[in-house]
Amino acid sequence: MGKFGKWIGGGLGWAVGGPIGAIFGFMVGSLIDGSSAEMLTGRTTGYSGRTTTGGYVMSLLVLVSAVMKADGKVLKSELDYVKRFMVQSFGEASATEAVKLLRDLLKQTIPVNEVCRQIRQNMNYSARLQLLHFLFGIANADAHVEENERRLIENIAKEMGIGNSDFESIQAMFVRNVNADYKILEIEPTASDEDLKKAYRRMAMKYHPDKVSHLGDDFQKAAKDKFQMVNQAYENIKKERKIA
Repeated sequence: MGKFGKWIGGGLGWAVGGPIGAIFGFMVGSLIDGSSAEMLTGRTTGYSGRTTTGGYVMSLLVLVSAVMKADGKVLKSELDYVKRFMVQSFGEASATEAVKLLRDLLKQTIPVNEVCRQIRQNMNYSARLQLLHFLFGIANADAHVEENERRLIENIAKEMGIGNSDFESIQAMFVRNVNADYKILEIEPTASDEDLKKAYRRMAMKYHPDKVSHLGDDFQKAAKDKFQMVNQAYENIKKERKIA
């Protein structure tokens, strides 16, 4: 199963139970062979309170499938977009296996609110912010976030316990408008230069890749995109204000 198998082989942690575990368990037979089944049913995947890489991957793919179905249809081009996104983030082998799993997920009815509540109860806030960033990134894979996708992601954010200012910050990274850079830093355009600097330091700390280091190198690397968007927003505003 390549790198994706390595993610799952590390255990599913808390995701082995609840709605995510039920969704995944239904598909085990189509995903792996008997020799690999012990990865999902043995000691390594017993319930634990920590968020494992495998559990995080499953949470991401379940929510991605829900977003992809938001407009009532799934196009091959959308699957291609997701694969390209996964290739860029995690490599070819992992992306291929993830898309195979995603095809099975797309055939199921996803209890979005229940899944989000399970994530909220078990996953730390920084990891949930990264999930939100991934969802917007995939929705924006064709360079446009559809309104029905945006509304569903907004609902997902709310059900996962993401604050409105944080939702708007991450949304502004993909849905640009005249004040997007200020929204990314969670300040108003009227903020003073000093408040701008404080906001930048606060957001750089909030979105630092080290916040998701427990999920492994792949996800820590992917988290750098969000961190770089904060840096770019700050640089844009400094240039606009002619701050050295």
